[in-house]
Amino acid sequence: MTGTDRYPHIFSPLDLGFVRIKNRILMGSMHTGLEEAEGGFERMAAYYAERARGGVGMIITGGFFPNREAGYGSKLGNEDDAAQHRLITAAVHGADAEVKICLQILHTGALAGTDQCVAPSAVKSRIGRFTPNALDEAGIEKQIADFVQCARMAQLAGYDGVEIIGSAGYLISTFLVEKTNLRTDQWGGSWPNRMRFALEVVRRVRAAVGERFMLIFRIAAMDMLDGGLAWDEIVSLAQAVESAGANIISTHFCWHEAPVPTIATMVPRAAFAQVSGRLRRELGIPVITSNRINMPAVAEEVLARGDADLVSMARPMLADPELVNKAAQGREDEINTCIACNQACLDHTFGGRQQVSCLVNPRACNETRLNYLPTPEPKRIAVVGAGPAGLAYATVAAQRGHRVTLIDAAAEIGGQFNLAKRIPGKEEFHETLRYYRRMIALHGIALRLNTRADATALQAEGFDEVVVATGIAPRLPALAGISHPKVVPYIDAILGRRPIGAKVAIMGAGGIGFDVAELISHSGASGALDVAVFAREWGIDFQNHPRGGVTGVLPQTAKAEREIWLMQRKADALGKTLGRTTGWTHRLTLGRRGVHMVAGVDYLAVDDAGLHTLVDGQPRLFAVDTVIVCAGQTPLRRLYDDLLALGVKASLVGGAFEAAELDAKRAIDQASRLAAEV
Repeated sequence: MTGTDRYPHIFSPLDLGFVRIKNRILMGSMHTGLEEAEGGFERMAAYYAERARGGVGMIITGGFFPNREAGYGSKLGNEDDAAQHRLITAAVHGADAEVKICLQILHTGALAGTDQCVAPSAVKSRIGRFTPNALDEAGIEKQIADFVQCARMAQLAGYDGVEIIGSAGYLISTFLVEKTNLRTDQWGGSWPNRMRFALEVVRRVRAAVGERFMLIFRIAAMDMLDGGLAWDEIVSLAQAVESAGANIISTHFCWHEAPVPTIATMVPRAAFAQVSGRLRRELGIPVITSNRINMPAVAEEVLARGDADLVSMARPMLADPELVNKAAQGREDEINTCIACNQACLDHTFGGRQQVSCLVNPRACNETRLNYLPTPEPKRIAVVGAGPAGLAYATVAAQRGHRVTLIDAAAEIGGQFNLAKRIPGKEEFHETLRYYRRMIALHGIALRLNTRADATALQAEGFDEVVVATGIAPRLPALAGISHPKVVPYIDAILGRRPIGAKVAIMGAGGIGFDVAELISHSGASGALDVAVFAREWGIDFQNHPRGGVTGVLPQTAKAEREIWLMQRKADALGKTLGRTTGWTHRLTLGRRGVHMVAGVDYLAVDDAGLHTLVDGQPRLFAVDTVIVCAGQTPLRRLYDDLLALGVKASLVGGAFEAAELDAKRAIDQASRLAAEV
């Protein structure tokens, strides 16, 4: 059976009358940072063209601003701007003339990050930098006109359509919700008045671009706000937008300030698609669904159930631009699956630090800078260590034509990923390991497990190069009683090698400390694998769909069966070093389970009585049964030193190179770049 036979709904075209979308998978909108980078349009052209060649039916760009009030960054407002955008549209249509590309018009409103930001009322967002300027009548007309001008310029630039985002706490959505629209004129108050801005934007854009240009409207089908939109308001808005001229409704499931995770790895696959399906039954135009749909089988199931006409897969296209082609060719086991970690994509976007990429695919957004070209001189390379860095190096080097032998002392590949996959909410790491197992077989990598590498033996085999990716060892601090039976290194705790008592102190509140706390405080089914459990834990009511989709009562999270203290030396709030888009979810979850979070701790000793400390300078005994140590790591470099002593050409990657903090993103990126050059 071919992939197209296995996924008949995915590979069924969608005909809008004036345009045909070749399949039901689209690449959803993601801001990449390339929009503002030097040479960004050339880089975006390569980035989108690679996804077009990869088989998607349609692409929606990252958001572009219609004016300066919408935010600092790349805008599309005049013919000079349109000329730059032609680089993108020409590249995509040149890669595959059947692929459609639409530009997202993004007006961030109160979230614009500029003191020029505007909104229907001067209501500051919880996550906004500034209180927005309330729009007067002339200001409203200007914003609508700028949406129209942006759409006209998109059409001039060769786009096949536009997506107008009316969700997420951005400008249009703040007109819709009573808490952010305090107006009493024709643009506020009653529901028809609060809808007016959105509908005027759609009507006037349609009038400006004509009937043969796609107009997609993104609606918050469930905004996760206490006091947010009611279901009848969502339906009436979608129906009115349809009547105003939209061709497609795209469903979204959040405001950025809503205290409910919707895209993190702890969210079950396709958890929100059922809401799209409910809305689809009220409309006469196609509906897009999204959020945590990362493999073809999930997309096919969503489409087969009738929950959507199109499936948006945004981050999965960062992870693997060939996803759709691989599905069509029956090569699903070769898909480099998005694990929804957010570490190199959304954390970069919302942190404002650097351009977007992907933890499992460092080439994402680096298509003009990082390529795995065939080597003119194949070498025999030994890679010692089959953790994230070793796997990445071995795979890229072998893909380029080098003859690679991968060696690890463990019985399975994965290294630290084998710890991560055991943490409830991080089950997607199984997919990454499946991908690497397939790459090892596909590229003919010689795999030696249960083998402890020896420098002399490696020298004797005559490898041209040896790459040392031996990782780290957990650091045990110099502490009185550190060898006490109560003390358990975090690896032993995660792998279940040692029993964990009823009262537990966790020394160290970095990412590993939080993972350990999650593991030992959890009971029952993982919410990442069970939509009902996830909904209960986060106060979502899929059945009754109250305002915002949330119950408005404290989520039902079971208290931990253990009493747990998660502690750190720093006096700062715990979890500040966690990912920007996911850290808050971990803090909330552990807090609801009753995990105690203690900062400003000096560790003194462990003995039969427990863990002796100073907290804010005051003596305190934690009378615990178990002390789990998450106090950092030290690099394992002995093999590297031994190789250098023998005169063997060797290099370090991953944790063996830098163990200050376990960082798979950095390890995979470093290893991939080195392997691209060898």
